[in-house]
Amino acid sequence: MHCIRDWPARERPREKLLSRGPAALSDAELLAIFLRTGVAGKTAVDLARELLTDFGGLRPLLEADRQHFCDRHGLGSAKYAQLQAVLEMARRHLQEQLQRADALENPDATRTFLSSRLRHLPYEVFACLFLDNRHRVIEFEELFRGTIDGASVHPREVVRRALHHNAAAIILAHNHPSGVAEPSRADIQLTRRLVEALSLVDIRVIDHVVVGDGAGVSFAERGLI
Repeated sequence: MHCIRDWPARERPREKLLSRGPAALSDAELLAIFLRTGVAGKTAVDLARELLTDFGGLRPLLEADRQHFCDRHGLGSAKYAQLQAVLEMARRHLQEQLQRADALENPDATRTFLSSRLRHLPYEVFACLFLDNRHRVIEFEELFRGTIDGASVHPREVVRRALHHNAAAIILAHNHPSGVAEPSRADIQLTRRLVEALSLVDIRVIDHVVVGDGAGVSFAERGLI
């Protein structure tokens, strides 16, 4: 049977999601709902399983660049655009959750949001979450790209952006494309410089989160701030 409509209702991905919730579906079933249709001789679930195997899992598929994604049979520019829209909606949803609450009371949500923005990038990015005096998120900004060290991250620019947003506090973040989130000595030295620079204008550095695979590493939890 090459048509999902021929399957028992309880086994069809869409009906299964509606009756049991999205968590009950496998990666292939979720992807099949996104794909909507298969290709000649393959159902959407068959195609989804094949794509997950070819890309090496759901995350590599979601993070694939446009050319690599569109080169695959059954995908293309329209599907790529749809996928990017879905991913961006998820990121904005996470940001809106943070903006409604105290970031310090939601460390897991903060790290999840930062991970969603930085984990997939193939290059290093230094970013900031600017907070108001109630520690609610004012804005998220990527400030520097490239190798993150004392020479490439300029404290005066971080201070300038914090003042621009009238921030009372700030959470620093950067990613390690290697996937290993362990802070380096350069990361620690840079953080100390930024804490000193921002303290001159009465802006508190709440945390510095290093994003890699899995949970990010918090300087605050490590006692490094």
